[in-house]
Amino acid sequence: MSHFLEFEKPLAELAGKVEELRRTTDAGGIDVAEEVGRLQDKAQKLLAATYAKLTPWQKAQVARHPERPKALDYVAHLIQGFTPLAGDRAFADDAAVIGGIGRFRGRAVAVLGTEKGHDTETRVKHNFGMAKPEGYRKARRIMELAGRFGLPILSFVDTSGAFPGIEAEARGQAEAIARSIEAGLEAPVPFVATIIGEGGSGGAIALAAADRVLMLEHAIYSVISPEGCASILWRDAAQASTAAEALRLTADDLKKLNLVDTVVPEPMGGAHRAREAAMDAVGNAVAAALEPLLALDGASLRIRRREKFLDMGRTATL
Repeated sequence: MSHFLEFEKPLAELAGKVEELRRTTDAGGIDVAEEVGRLQDKAQKLLAATYAKLTPWQKAQVARHPERPKALDYVAHLIQGFTPLAGDRAFADDAAVIGGIGRFRGRAVAVLGTEKGHDTETRVKHNFGMAKPEGYRKARRIMELAGRFGLPILSFVDTSGAFPGIEAEARGQAEAIARSIEAGLEAPVPFVATIIGEGGSGGAIALAAADRVLMLEHAIYSVISPEGCASILWRDAAQASTAAEALRLTADDLKKLNLVDTVVPEPMGGAHRAREAAMDAVGNAVAAALEPLLALDGASLRIRRREKFLDMGRTATL
């Protein structure tokens, strides 16, 4: 790992000591294997202890980790023969929303995702995962395409929210998000959504109005970011940690509230520490969620999906 979070400073110090010992071995031929092993064992125990008691704000930081697998990583790892589809057939192509068709474990599927990017170049290209109206219209187009051809829909959500710029509002941001949600609710095919990092506001639910909503253990899902909430309620973004507690945005909280269906465990220390293992776990969870849905017809899926989201308002309590 090249990036440690603020609360991981003790882990970073241990990693630095291990690396220093290894350089000593390389330079002088001194056998320090025993000491390296001792430090690595200490680091693993510290890692387990640290991640066993993460606060909601710390989970938000893990969900945003720059080395965490992104939507395109999941597509590359889980979807065979992926063919991207571009454009909303009205204005432009929005790189913040990726979509296309491919095969998931031998079955033809439609795939959607919000892509943040890995480095400066790709983050700018994908607008940091913040979609504009044309992105949500592209998502709607692909969902409707999936319905026509009987393709199950898989989505991978990782966004801080929809793009808040004036031009997005001028082009009908709210309407585009609402229509994307509508398309998800009305899709006559199985729909499985996975929150892989951040699930921010309407920009997330636009791609997650699904039959089954999965959420990674250290992902977050909320109506607003902790910083945005703090700025509104306390007029101070520094209160983000307090806001994170109040928002109940962790996977465990949302599972208790019946707002997500399944929490997918992550490797020790987060998905960024064992990327392939994390993506395999998501693939297994998606397959398990998809299988029973395949036996249902379109009318049954729509009725069940409608009731699922109506029940959230009827039964969820804080």
